[in-house]
Amino acid sequence: MKFVGTWALATFACCAPIASNAVAGATHFEGLADAPFVDGRPTAETAIKLQRELAFQQATQAYLWAMPLINTLGMKFGSDAAFGTGYNVLPIWKDRLDPKTLVTTPNSDVIYAMSYVDLSETGPLVFDAPSDMQGILLDFWQRPIPVDGGKYFGDVGFAGPDHGKGGKFLILPPGYDGDVPEGYFVYRSGTNNIFIFLRSFFKDPKNLAPAVELIERSQIYPLNSTPAERKPMQFPNASGVPADMLPRSDFSAFEQLKWLVDREGKHLASADGLGLLANVGLIAGKPFKPDAATKSMLNAAAKTAYKTSRVIGLQDGIAGESYKVWADRQWINPVNNAKYPGPEKPSTLAFENKAGGFYEIEPRVWFFTNYYSISPGMVSQKAGQGAAYEIAFNDADGKPLLGKHAYKVTLPPNIPAEIFWSLTLYNAANASGLPTAERRFPSLGSRDNPKFNADGSIDLYIGPNAPEGKEDNWLPTAADKGFFAILRLYGPKESAIDYSWKPGDFERQ
Repeated sequence: MKFVGTWALATFACCAPIASNAVAGATHFEGLADAPFVDGRPTAETAIKLQRELAFQQATQAYLWAMPLINTLGMKFGSDAAFGTGYNVLPIWKDRLDPKTLVTTPNSDVIYAMSYVDLSETGPLVFDAPSDMQGILLDFWQRPIPVDGGKYFGDVGFAGPDHGKGGKFLILPPGYDGDVPEGYFVYRSGTNNIFIFLRSFFKDPKNLAPAVELIERSQIYPLNSTPAERKPMQFPNASGVPADMLPRSDFSAFEQLKWLVDREGKHLASADGLGLLANVGLIAGKPFKPDAATKSMLNAAAKTAYKTSRVIGLQDGIAGESYKVWADRQWINPVNNAKYPGPEKPSTLAFENKAGGFYEIEPRVWFFTNYYSISPGMVSQKAGQGAAYEIAFNDADGKPLLGKHAYKVTLPPNIPAEIFWSLTLYNAANASGLPTAERRFPSLGSRDNPKFNADGSIDLYIGPNAPEGKEDNWLPTAADKGFFAILRLYGPKESAIDYSWKPGDFERQ
């Protein structure tokens, strides 16, 4: 893809719904549609213009289509740079995860561990898990890896086939047809590269050691290896270490995709999907060395596509479908809300429309620009299992949450969380934890001992300054940053599952 001259780059939001009065960009489209042809053939200027536009659109669409991969690759390459790589390297955020780790919507109120392994290098992989673990095994599309027998997908630990008792989990590469030994929970991945995501719970923020030690009992090693051949596990402390694990929004996103295409080949996607990447020059085994003009275009395409994903991801629904949990509240959830009660949903957790048999690209973009990892255990509609997640982009009046304003959120009595609850703030620009000078962790919850009202309700104050006498219930914002929030109810009780318990909205003070 080599073109002469300056790139005429489109900057439209290609996947965002277009309002009836959205005519500001009409001139651009009409200019393309009305580009002159003479004697049935394009003029030289028309040919160049439309070729440039086609290349830019192909790159932008490829990025958006690959959003789950780009999210995972951002985490992998950021982690590798900061903490090292290898099947035996399992970074643990031993002092909790703070905003120095740039990653989409992390939870500051559990202990995290995350690693990335290429099964084409290790062959079948064993994850030897301790008891009382909660984790997810995902491929690089962040699809929960199915377990032989069809009952479980991705989950290990409490929501997995071991039911929290621990055990040996065998992860097989795509197309594996070798012998499968007995004594394992067998997971068959759709990609060679896998994402291992583990969590453990602490009871007291001042004593994290038991939760850390639990994860450090994990062992990861190739199935076809002897104890003497296995590399000793490494558990680097990732807390407080600057690490950029966000989706890349420049040319490097395509470089990372090329790395993955070379390792996955036909396992990565259908022939059509691989064709989308091939349009951009990403073909397994072939060089990817774009010239300066093409590289500049791809850089702009990645930037435009990422911004488009932010347009999509900060909406309260897609294509006219509301994600609101309650009609009279601003809180949203795309999976568990009043429209989709119970465990049966119209789409799989891989965002495949069950009736139509197609992947829902825009909802997938909505999710992976802001979040990572999903599994049946996470979105379980069983009391005491998983978590209920309520997301707020806007205040009670439907206006975006801004760090320069002060808000109050009232949680009614009997907050329905058996394990813990917390409210966490995120940077609207990139969905990472909101950094502030006043508080290391951007969350406030049940284990912080906030003060309740006499009737059992609680008022949380969110803003740049603490209201006098309310410091214990205050969560600081950054005055120069927009933000959004997630209310987590871990171990949700029945009133969270049947939606009878409703949190108040962000009321601007």
